[in-house]
Amino acid sequence: MAPADDGYRAEVLRSIDELPPGAWERLTPADDPMWSRGVFTALERGRVGPAGYAYLTLRQEDDVVAVLPLCLFRDLMLDRIVGPHERRLLAPLRRLAPRLLRVPMLFCGHLLGQGHLLADRPLDAPAGRVLVDAVLDFARRERLGTVVFKDFAAPDLGPLRAPLTAAGFFLAPGLPDTELALTARTFDDYLTALPAKPRRNARAKIRRFRAHPDLRIEVLADYTHLLPQLLGLYRQVMDRADQTLDVLDHAFLTALAGADDPSSRLVVCLEGERAVGFLLCLFAGTGATGARIGLDYRLNHDAAIYHNLHYAAVQLAMAAGCRHIRFAQTAYEPKVELGCALVEQWHAMTHLRTLPRAVLRRLLPAALAAARADALGPHHRAPNHREKRSSHAAR
Repeated sequence: MAPADDGYRAEVLRSIDELPPGAWERLTPADDPMWSRGVFTALERGRVGPAGYAYLTLRQEDDVVAVLPLCLFRDLMLDRIVGPHERRLLAPLRRLAPRLLRVPMLFCGHLLGQGHLLADRPLDAPAGRVLVDAVLDFARRERLGTVVFKDFAAPDLGPLRAPLTAAGFFLAPGLPDTELALTARTFDDYLTALPAKPRRNARAKIRRFRAHPDLRIEVLADYTHLLPQLLGLYRQVMDRADQTLDVLDHAFLTALAGADDPSSRLVVCLEGERAVGFLLCLFAGTGATGARIGLDYRLNHDAAIYHNLHYAAVQLAMAAGCRHIRFAQTAYEPKVELGCALVEQWHAMTHLRTLPRAVLRRLLPAALAAARADALGPHHRAPNHREKRSSHAAR
């Protein structure tokens, strides 16, 4: 337990189940299903990438006033988290000396979603100092040299900006989230409200799918019997992914399918009884997330399966009374056509040692900005860390 500062003290717990009853539910965003307890429980049960998880709690007297989830990577391969250009540059090093690419790293926030510091009020200066010092102390004890506050919206980093800067952290742009506001009454109204070209494209893709009478889309509450097929489709997507920080496994999906919170539904495309595409959707409050996708690329293009899975997810979220739905940090062109807004996100990074910190500060912001520009293509613009407060900011 870290020393107290103005009555604050920090403690690291090794499982979400060690938190005091009700603390997680009190602090997490009510409308972000990725922050539901069931997602973090599933992460702990699966083997999706990290060597372990922890939860840094900030207490004032006996009350838990903030929680910061932590993900521990003992030997993260650097070429798994950079863009394709950087991966090509690192390829000779991977062949000749792969150990040099193994980076012990501590991620703060959420492995699978937008980062938050869970707090019931904005942290004051002493609380921020205690929390940042506790993160760095934990990283030293675990021998994790690189520390990253991952994928935070700028307003969520605001209360921590001063202690992070004082501790040597610097900002680097992350890939934005994509969020679709659900303001239309019906799916037809939503399509009608799209700009002319996206509207024509959407209707053309719906016709392409309907031209394949052997394909159908269903929504399943119980999908455990399909998990082996889903994992095969998911692997097809991951084999084509630029970055593979996390790879979901059978244990994770089994735990998530059995969780009461968040509510999950599988939007699945079937050819007969065989799954050829899916979008796993999670729900909490008035928010939904298309969390992970899998595709049979043999059929995807001709039948526009990817797009029609997303159209079905939008209809499902509207029927559930959701006000927004978020999608993954990939394939920005079709998501912008869907009407999604880009939600800017940032990493705050440092290294425990002076020389590596200077190297990271010199190289990483430019490299991540270039990777972001490549991913966004024509939708790239310089991120603005003074943007308006995110609807998903911690309360």
